[in-house]
Amino acid sequence: MNWALIAAFVWLIVANVAAMLPSRNNHWRRAFALIIVGIPILGWVTWTAGPIWGMVVLAAGTSVLRWPVIYLVRWLRRKGAEPAE
Repeated sequence: MNWALIAAFVWLIVANVAAMLPSRNNHWRRAFALIIVGIPILGWVTWTAGPIWGMVVLAAGTSVLRWPVIYLVRWLRRKGAEPAE
């Protein structure tokens, strides 16, 4: 197993533990920190292990951080639904 996949696995464990801890701001600060750390790990996994493993790690990260992804999709839909001027 290469180091990139180990880093992704550790990221997933940290993300799940962070989700279990109580938070006053609905975990958004933790989510942003996980996104900032997770994007380079995702690129590293894709570079070293290939695009299939990159997609697997992307799906795992998306399942953990689903609310930021849901809000992003909603925001993009609103932007696409606005009339062009």
